[in-house]
Amino acid sequence: MPAPRRNFSTAMVPGYNSPMSFFEQPALQYATGPHPHYAFIWLHGLGADGHDFAGFVETFAGITPKAMRFIFPHAPTQAVALNGGVHMPAWFDLYGTRPEDPQDEAGIQRASLAITDLIREQAGHGIPAERIILGGFSQGGAVALYTALTGPQHLAACVGLSTYLPLAHRFAEGLPHVNDRTPVFLGHGTDDLMVPYAFALKTHALLGTHGITAELHSYPIAHDISDTETDDLRTFLARALARNDLAARG
Repeated sequence: MPAPRRNFSTAMVPGYNSPMSFFEQPALQYATGPHPHYAFIWLHGLGADGHDFAGFVETFAGITPKAMRFIFPHAPTQAVALNGGVHMPAWFDLYGTRPEDPQDEAGIQRASLAITDLIREQAGHGIPAERIILGGFSQGGAVALYTALTGPQHLAACVGLSTYLPLAHRFAEGLPHVNDRTPVFLGHGTDDLMVPYAFALKTHALLGTHGITAELHSYPIAHDISDTETDDLRTFLARALARNDLAARG
């Protein structure tokens, strides 16, 4: 992905590295102008880091005429059972790739709470949750979906690429569902062998069962992101933020 444009600010927000019990280093940040009105928080996949998606700054900076802060947190390094206990950047542990395999419920919830805190911190910098896009790729997308759809904060939009909704059973536990009407974009490759396309279909169906309308976009790719997918996502987010602006005026 292309590097961010050099005229974007890369100053770190004071205190942004909290909670230190989860994050090991500050998130990457880029602002498209002074006093950002929106924030775009993006979570990378297993074994990667925030630098992997820094090119999203140029890709999505034009979806709104208002200034936006892009935030790319780094997952902490931890042992991953699926990879033989090797330590790598991971939002939570993985025990298998089948729907019936055990899930790291404590790890998923810990990551979700950390991201919830990041969202909450943005309010202190002038960007309330309802002006924040939360998204991610693969394992990061799983955390993004789980955080948005089970958390306490209403968001501008949620995005999950090449991913799935973890801990799906929690949707029957009377959670707040504050984002039931939040625009949700699901993008997935039909040739994905790492996170099979069937996971996307299952997630989309589950959300529909609980009254959450999500757009599911499929692409003839593997575990990757295509230009067509980013074009579709750009259109989706521009529309979501335009509606957000209209609602704020109205």
